[in-house]
Amino acid sequence: MGKIVYATRRERFNAAHKLWHDEWDHAKNVEMFGKCSNPNWHGHNYELFVTIKGEPSEETGYCMDLKHLRDIVEKYVTSKLDHKNLNLDVDFMKGVKTSTENLAIKIWEQLEPHINQTGCKLHCIRITETENQAVEYFGGE
Repeated sequence: MGKIVYATRRERFNAAHKLWHDEWDHAKNVEMFGKCSNPNWHGHNYELFVTIKGEPSEETGYCMDLKHLRDIVEKYVTSKLDHKNLNLDVDFMKGVKTSTENLAIKIWEQLEPHINQTGCKLHCIRITETENQAVEYFGGE
């Protein structure tokens, strides 16, 4: 086996959401989720980092053209998330609590089959929700 490299593409999207349990009253939701339970939603300027791994091609010198990765991410993820309400507008988030942790898992599920058919493997999804908070998901670990 040859040398394995890791390459990362950063994308950005803006989205609104709220964290809320219908079974709980307003006070319990505020106690658990704080400002994130705002009944009128709240938004973030997310940064999404998609890291792939693979062996560089003898022909091109890279494991995947990152413009191709950009196109995959745009088609299956950012076009569905950008300027959307995660709770209401995003098909792959239906019925899922819209925490950043769950968002990372669902983005992985959207991208993995399309990236893995390129000869590379999806290695990590990292989402930065604020400058102080980020989540990483490595797929089923």
